[in-house]
Amino acid sequence: MNIKSWLDKFIKFLWAFLLVSLPITSFPYFPGLLGDTVQVRPLALYPLGVLTILVTLPRLLTKKISKTIIPFIIFVIIAVLSSVFSLTQNIISPINVSVGSRVLRTLLTLVLGGMFYLIVSLYPRDSSDLKFTLKWLYIGFGIALVWASFQILYIVRYNGTYFNFLNDVQSLISTRRLFDKRISGMTYEPSWFAEQLTLTLMPLLFGSIMSGYSAFRWRYHKLTIEWILLIWSVIALLFTYSRSGLANLIVLLVLSLIVVLGGRNLKKEVRWKHWGKVVLQIGFVLVILSVVVFTVAQKNNYFSRLWNYWSDEESDGTYFYYIAFGQRFTYWETAYRMFQDHPGLGVGLGNYAFYFKQYLPDRQYKNPELVMKLVPEVGRNQIVTVKNFTLRILTETGILGAGAFLAFLIALIGCVIFLLMSKGKESQFWGLAGLLGMVSFLMVTFSIDSFAIPNMWVVFGLITASTSVFTQEKEINN
Repeated sequence: MNIKSWLDKFIKFLWAFLLVSLPITSFPYFPGLLGDTVQVRPLALYPLGVLTILVTLPRLLTKKISKTIIPFIIFVIIAVLSSVFSLTQNIISPINVSVGSRVLRTLLTLVLGGMFYLIVSLYPRDSSDLKFTLKWLYIGFGIALVWASFQILYIVRYNGTYFNFLNDVQSLISTRRLFDKRISGMTYEPSWFAEQLTLTLMPLLFGSIMSGYSAFRWRYHKLTIEWILLIWSVIALLFTYSRSGLANLIVLLVLSLIVVLGGRNLKKEVRWKHWGKVVLQIGFVLVILSVVVFTVAQKNNYFSRLWNYWSDEESDGTYFYYIAFGQRFTYWETAYRMFQDHPGLGVGLGNYAFYFKQYLPDRQYKNPELVMKLVPEVGRNQIVTVKNFTLRILTETGILGAGAFLAFLIALIGCVIFLLMSKGKESQFWGLAGLLGMVSFLMVTFSIDSFAIPNMWVVFGLITASTSVFTQEKEINN
């Protein structure tokens, strides 16, 4: 075996390892250089680092890259300039974290996210690479779902000994203990697991079912591996008791049903009748899902607060205050006030935390989370984040950064349209998966603000990679 053949096999192994390890987002054994207290510690960083040297850098320098990558690189440059410029502004830190260390750490998270996007965009060179990627991505999530299933057992019927045993195992793959009333999969917390399922996995599974394309040969009549994974992931999602995850599932489900049930060429005289049936069918599915959610939610008071507001005699304040969501509006309003004073380049990555008290609207606050942020415990740093990805980019990188990132998203949408208009079951699959992935991303922007979590970068990378592959195939065929 020559060196090139050995190297290709080694790279393929690292790629499979990266895909399988994606569900592990808070790996305990992590380089101390990146900070011992960081929450986002993806195991995939280890193979990612080697693949960046062996694959990403060589292909960026020697191969023709997708034009979609260009606006992303421009955004990164603007974010770096904004952050460097902020270091000249004599920002006073009201917390026990220096401005320089905060900016550096946040820039590292952006670099980490960019590394994920670039390797996923550049590794697949043909359809076989895309199928290989899908298979190992599914295997990784299959392992995560197996582990989640063990966690569901203590939700259904709690046993202290069993729960403690699972916690001991969880400590080997995560820096945080399990929740006794919610499942976390292999992630730091339940909402992270829900985001993994609805942003990275489910768009691919729904796309497979809608297009009829499967990454595996096995099927039993219409039952495929993707069908099994979808049903399994929906069950796991319910036991995360993630409200944003549930909302995302509903949107993906409705959109998929509209595509499947409504995508028929019909005569005008029967079109309205057909769409009436579609609405009824979608309504029926949502009723069934609501009954299932209501039944499962009886095990979790936090989740059932969504509808207990009107029957709870002890409820006070507004609905959003009751469901512990009201503080988000305060974070967002503060971010917008910050942007109004720093519209060009923003305040710099990570610096929202230092400006928070200065731009906080002047009114009385009773929300426990906000009070804890404003009056933190002694010896404990309270880093405040926007909790909204769109507003974070606007606030911390200004109009220039937001414009570049918007151009990047528009380029990705263009890729999705190209895939949807292409002929062939496989390209249709990637187009539908990309469409659902972009919709899911827009949904989760209201609850995430981290660059380091791989989920969205994997989605963006798969859209870019599949577009490049089918563009090349189209050019060859023509």
